[in-house]
Amino acid sequence: MRVIRIDASAATILLTEAPAPKVRDRQTGEIAKDAVSGEALMTVGVVYIDEGESSLIQVTVPESGVTDGLTVGAPVSLPGLIARPWESVFNGQQRHGIAYRATAVAPGAFPMEQAGGAS
Repeated sequence: MRVIRIDASAATILLTEAPAPKVRDRQTGEIAKDAVSGEALMTVGVVYIDEGESSLIQVTVPESGVTDGLTVGAPVSLPGLIARPWESVFNGQQRHGIAYRATAVAPGAFPMEQAGGAS
């Protein structure tokens, strides 16, 4: 499946949901693991604002990539952010979407253009 790299250098990304374990199976509570490393995965909710448009997205990050100092409502950075289109059939219905993944989530800053002329 195709992977699309996202250049978020000019975007404002704000944390809307604190990191939480990504659940693989809701019935058993099994936590999702990275297929290659076996590391537990986490999800974070963010609002991604770029060129005057915003989207609420969930981003998956490895547990080791979640850094201290994250505050809901504050800017964050998502190094290595990618988007992966997906589709599947669930209960006979075709479903599709975009899965987002980053190598880490860390406290960030507002892009310089948007920080304004406050001195």
